[in-house]
Amino acid sequence: MSAVAGPWEAAGVSERVLIVDDDCKLTAMLGEYLAPRGIEVAAAADARRGLEMLARGAYDAVVLDVMLPDLDGFEVCRRVRASSDVPVLMLTARGDPEDRVVGLELGADDYLPKPFDPRELLARLRAIMRRRAPGRSGRSPVLRFGRLEIDPDAREVRRDGAACALTGYQFDILLLLARHPGRVLSRDAILDRLRGREQTAFDRSIDVHVSRIRAAIEDDPRRPRRLRTVRGVGYQFARLPEDAP
Repeated sequence: MSAVAGPWEAAGVSERVLIVDDDCKLTAMLGEYLAPRGIEVAAAADARRGLEMLARGAYDAVVLDVMLPDLDGFEVCRRVRASSDVPVLMLTARGDPEDRVVGLELGADDYLPKPFDPRELLARLRAIMRRRAPGRSGRSPVLRFGRLEIDPDAREVRRDGAACALTGYQFDILLLLARHPGRVLSRDAILDRLRGREQTAFDRSIDVHVSRIRAAIEDDPRRPRRLRTVRGVGYQFARLPEDAP
């Protein structure tokens, strides 16, 4: 079965999610669970079909399994990120931290080890889709720091006027730190602020995201001036002499 269309496609759904996973029973279960909660599910059982569907249709998020019959999920994620900023939630069968790190480095917004509770998948989907949605309560001011601009409503970071390639989660990390310049935030604090709940065990994901942010905004990512590490504590967005008052 390469695509799923079933009775869970209820009227009035507000979001569409593409699931790329060859476990058709899991996909059907998620479709039935998500539809009453306002999310329509389309599905592909292999990478080729998933990429075709994503190229043709508009989706609010992609749920992507690492283990697929034709291409692995990492390669699919890389191809998706080459042309789209759609939020990506990766599923990892083993829960291996290295798998998660690779996915995040390739541009995934979040990860979820199998087996999982569908309630947690729903919460994570809503979180990554909410981060992508523009602000709805009036326009937020653009933050300007010298050559760097952060536009909360457009969800865009510009350096010397050119857009920086960041995932939705990376944008949120940078925005959080930039809204508190000079303040040191721990990894746990960042996870808690962005996910709205306590994070267990895997805080290395923050290090991966910060590394990608530095590659996008720093002159020398190996010697960062803007996004600094405070050893044993966390990360700090630093003001620089060239910043406007």
